[in-house]
Amino acid sequence: MSKKKVVLAYSGGLDTSIMIHWLKETYDCEVIAMCGDLGQADELDGLEEKAIKTGAIKAYIEDLREEFITDYIYPTLKAGAVYEKKYLLGTSFGRPLIAKRQVEIAQQEGATMVAHGATGKGNDQVRFELTFMALDPSLKIIAPWKDSNWTLQSREDCIAYANERNIPILQSKEKIYSEDRNIWHISHEGGELESPQNAPNDDVFTLSNTLEKAPDKSEIISIEFEKGIPISVNGKKMSPVKLLETVNRYGSKHAIGHVDMVENRLVGIKSRGVYETPGGTILYEAHNALEQLVLDKDTMHEKEKIALTYADLVYDGRWFTPLRKALDAFVDKTQENVTGSVKLKLYKGNVVPAGITAEKSLYLDDLASFSNTELYNQQDATGFINVFGLPMKVNGMINRNER
Repeated sequence: MSKKKVVLAYSGGLDTSIMIHWLKETYDCEVIAMCGDLGQADELDGLEEKAIKTGAIKAYIEDLREEFITDYIYPTLKAGAVYEKKYLLGTSFGRPLIAKRQVEIAQQEGATMVAHGATGKGNDQVRFELTFMALDPSLKIIAPWKDSNWTLQSREDCIAYANERNIPILQSKEKIYSEDRNIWHISHEGGELESPQNAPNDDVFTLSNTLEKAPDKSEIISIEFEKGIPISVNGKKMSPVKLLETVNRYGSKHAIGHVDMVENRLVGIKSRGVYETPGGTILYEAHNALEQLVLDKDTMHEKEKIALTYADLVYDGRWFTPLRKALDAFVDKTQENVTGSVKLKLYKGNVVPAGITAEKSLYLDDLASFSNTELYNQQDATGFINVFGLPMKVNGMINRNER
């Protein structure tokens, strides 16, 4: 009789390295390691070999960058979703994609279990497990940090476990910060950042320049959109991966996209994080600028309300829900005329609009001027204000006993 199989979300770090052996030991199963390349760069070097040496029967290391951008980043960008006014959701929308691929591999390999290394205090556990539940409720979910059989409580415990069982682990210097990196952003937590009273040191910023090191001269770039999706930079059309890599370079050079915030985790804990989202910040600013030109007032204001809901859904791991799909339908309708070009001036952390053009622009020069036009007679405003302000006038009369 063949052993049961489990598909583990694998990063190659200490925790998931020992989890391969722990899963085999605890559940008498075979482990398939799965790592999605979302743009972690050199973190993926030698990962497949390491997983096999650590005890996995198979390792999937898959390039998911384009799917990540087109199916997760772009919908969130079009929605204008920002969590708690600052966070551009870099880790949040990466986890459902990894979990989705885990489910697909489990179905392909005949695995009955899926596992992840997220702790019981964070958001990622929810993002993984809600995706598993939505896409294949029959799969058993194993979360070692919440498992009663898991007795390891510290990094030292994990290292000792690895050494006792001859599990190969990297003996490099421990990172000062807990980090999550992909092609959209990198997050930094832990160390002195755990105290909000401490400003982040310069060594926190690994993707981008600090403000002090950014060039003293501004730079102007242009980004073209088609139905809300960026398609070119400086007039050159690019693939989604190439485009994001390009705007990342511009943003990193000019110290764009630094965010320092105390956010509310889904589990009720406040946590302090520092984020670098260089290219993403540029794309959000450009997209917002273009929408100002082409969306009517009522649609824009309604879309701003929906953006809050959309951000909560993404942050909370509720990606595969009917509500998010329904919101996508609304958002996609609003993006039909979000086609045009936006120029931006980049300078020491600032992204400043430097010219916007759109074929379906609602901005009419003569209408916006102070002169009378055929479309607008200023005398009409008198009757409009009388009707519009009638409830306030009545309220004022009552308050002054003038009825």
